[in-house]
Parts: sequence; structure tokens; C-alpha cells
Amino acid sequence: MRALKEPKAQTPAVSSRTHTTVAAVRSSKLREVMNVAQEKGLFSGPRTKMLRDRMPQALVKKAKQQTGIDSDTDPIEVALANLAVADEYTDWLLNQRGTISQDVDLEF
Repeated sequence: MRALKEPKAQTPAVSSRTHTTVAAVRSSKLREVMNVAQEKGLFSGPRTKMLRDRMPQALVKKAKQQTGIDSDTDPIEVALANLAVADEYTDWLLNQRGTISQDVDLEF
């Protein structure tokens, strides 16, 4: 009689490169952004989309210094993750401008 193997728990496919990127990020805010993006499954699936552009050297250098990332490609991944999980509170707050009548007394 053969013993049945228990199925492995299904975890999202996250590349070791993403783990390296998350670990390399020095900023706790950006590290949290990467963790949220990972939890939302934004790093799952195959890496098939190619993004390329020429960037100013000073911009790349500063981004790498701020994040602690050494590679030239990982800052792009961190920036995209930051955009993808960005808090929409600022937009909501700015859209509230003018929604309270000017003659409302807000003093205590």
C-alpha cells in the first residue's frame, strides 16, 4: 500500500529576484510598498513585459542611493510597485476642495 503525499500549499509564484529587490530596498516605506505589491499578487506570473527607456544618469544614481539598490533594473520595479499600490487619499482630499459651503463656521 502506497502512502499518500500531502499536497504542497499553493503559494504565489514570486521570483527570487523580487525577494532580492525587496531585501535590497533600504527605505522602510518602499520595502512596505514591495511587500504590499507582493501580497496583492502583483509579482506573480511570468515576467514577459519588457520596459526600456533612457534615464538621466543623475536620476538613476539618486534613486539607487535612496533605495540601496545596486542594479539598474530593480529601481524600475520598485517605482512601478509604488505606483501600483499608491494610496489614493491625496487625490480624494484634493477633490474635496470646495465641498463645504464658505459660510459654515468651523471655529470652536
